[in-house]
Amino acid sequence: MRDIALLPKAHLHVHLESTVRPATLRELGVHSRRPEVFTGFKQFADHNAQVRAALRTPEHFRRIAREFCADEAAQGTRYAEVTFTAAAHGERLGDLEMPLLAVLEGLAEGEAEHGIRCALILDHSRRRPADRLLRTVKLAAAHEQVIAVGLAGDESHPLAPFVDVLKLARDEGLHMVHHAGESAGPASVREALDLGHAERIGHGIRVLEDPDLVAELRERRVPLEVCPFSNVLLGLVPSYAEHPLPRLREEGLLVTLNTDGETSLLSEYGQARRSDEMLAELAAASVTASFAPERLKAELLRGIDEWLAMPV
Repeated sequence: MRDIALLPKAHLHVHLESTVRPATLRELGVHSRRPEVFTGFKQFADHNAQVRAALRTPEHFRRIAREFCADEAAQGTRYAEVTFTAAAHGERLGDLEMPLLAVLEGLAEGEAEHGIRCALILDHSRRRPADRLLRTVKLAAAHEQVIAVGLAGDESHPLAPFVDVLKLARDEGLHMVHHAGESAGPASVREALDLGHAERIGHGIRVLEDPDLVAELRERRVPLEVCPFSNVLLGLVPSYAEHPLPRLREEGLLVTLNTDGETSLLSEYGQARRSDEMLAELAAASVTASFAPERLKAELLRGIDEWLAMPV
């Protein structure tokens, strides 16, 4: 079989704070180990809160962004849209812009060193008030490298309170990418589409519960950002063997493969592999579903074809 690390890929659903190297975490004072499986979303959020709290200085944020670029490039990721919770860090540290500016600097350094292209998505927890989302949108609109905003977190908190701010974000030319259909059912995806004007759905694994929604997503070619390992880690799917990834693809949906930041993209592609043709299809879907410039998309798609033409 062909070397997956040589397959050009786009990575569309990855939270920067979840990608921090274990060695870096130890240096930052985080010594607790991630559980094999989380008992629920609260335990997952509490673990992530420890990581986020350890990030305090501009160099911390620059470092994790540089290391993200290095680690992604080593796996064949040629383009990444990485999610970052900028406003929450800025409020916590008393300097709203510092974390975002430091991450942008780190990404620029990492891009130059490793030949990867990156863009930023700023997310907002559904549990937090709309005024923080407004600050997020203002931060995003001020920086060309920020291409999208999205709602994340516990789907038991509705999207409706954020509609006015999301409209402002769209008026600013920002893309909409919301988490939905992860811990909640098809109604959450419908809300993300109808109220949140989502252009991609983060996760979306529960759309299969609503055949009409599946048909609409298929017809509209709305991409799903599927993260199998993360779904198992959070206890949302009993095991990798029972993950709905194959059924989502069988339904003709535009499925992209991602990590959520909880594992490596090489591992995800390796676990999903049934054939090299299948992996090439997943990689091509990730490129097609991205917000990358059209010239870069064409270059990556050519690279995927060349990978598939390599002798085994």
